[in-house]
Amino acid sequence: MRRARHQKGSLQRVKRQSGEAVWIFRWYEVQLDGTKRYRKAVIGSVQEYKTEAEAQKAADTLRLEINEQTPRQQLQAISMETLVEHYRQHELPDIVQGTRPLGSQAGEDETRKAYSTQATYAGYLRKWILPRWRSYRLADVKAVQVEQWLKSLPVARGTKAKIRNIMSALYSHAQRWEWVTTNPITHVRQSAKRSRVPTVLTPVELQDFLANLADPAKTAVLLGALTGLRVGELLGLKWSDIDFEKLEICVVRDVVKQRIERCKTEASKKAIPIDAELAETLWSWRLRCAYNQPGDWVFASPQTKGKQPYWPSSLYRVALQPALKAAGITEPVGWHTLRHTFGTLMKANGEDVKTIQELLRHANFKVTMDVYTQAVTDVKRTAHSRVARQIMGPIKEGEKDDE
Repeated sequence: MRRARHQKGSLQRVKRQSGEAVWIFRWYEVQLDGTKRYRKAVIGSVQEYKTEAEAQKAADTLRLEINEQTPRQQLQAISMETLVEHYRQHELPDIVQGTRPLGSQAGEDETRKAYSTQATYAGYLRKWILPRWRSYRLADVKAVQVEQWLKSLPVARGTKAKIRNIMSALYSHAQRWEWVTTNPITHVRQSAKRSRVPTVLTPVELQDFLANLADPAKTAVLLGALTGLRVGELLGLKWSDIDFEKLEICVVRDVVKQRIERCKTEASKKAIPIDAELAETLWSWRLRCAYNQPGDWVFASPQTKGKQPYWPSSLYRVALQPALKAAGITEPVGWHTLRHTFGTLMKANGEDVKTIQELLRHANFKVTMDVYTQAVTDVKRTAHSRVARQIMGPIKEGEKDDE
């Protein structure tokens, strides 16, 4: 039996009729009848890969696929850089190929990562993983080395945990393609515990905050504070999603980086109730805004003539940031603060866990209780006093007068 021959292929720089110069990789495939069929693929433009060395590294991912019968000892030489490039081509196609323009909708493939996830992964690979591990062979990356490296990074624990998870995803990808048999990152210990407790606004702070806002930011913040909607769901609302008769909002999309994504979980798609007064505020905004048809965005951006909603960062910088300063709120506050505040205030009001979970639309109550709710000071003091009175007895009249 003839042993499969390892193909290196050939790489050429070719100038197209359009004038653009691209790198083309050529190789051959053996057909069922034993004949050879020559194939070619565009690696990328010369603008993207400025040198032949860079293009050769990108071509390594193709070499791995056309040499699936390569002896195992040759596969052991695969570098992290080659794995990362292969992962990018297969798992981050919207970033690599630029196939998701602004305003585009997610496809039907539910296994495909959301655009925001792809963008996040691409950034972590470029900034953290490749600079440290690009030249390492896959078999040479050890769990202890990765753990020590993570400890040395000057970033939050959550960021370190994200880096660890992406490295684990890389090795899982390599396992799927049968380039490695084990995933060393599964043995890397890294806590994702937050180093800072999220800010939660009091009702008075929220009132002062809203008093310094003007529409559309005022209505957007009020809606976020009273529903706990994620910012992508909030700015992704269309007027057709709001049922003013039933007093419900149906969340059907999530807009992230101006790309329309599917809802985060099945629980996220559940209709949420809205207060009658909040509905009146929304209706008032609809009567005053320029884009008020059923298919229009509730918070349509005039800069795009209503074709897209506001960018959350733009609205925050122009409206929310000055309002926070005017209200004297110095704690770090972002769009997600409204969601944390909504969950915490419900808990302070004595709502049961299931109700809070349903309104926040979490898949399980553990996330609701561990991440999105905090006990406020007055509630904790009251709870403590109840136990104290049970053990120490009721406060005597004289002690009340002394207070």
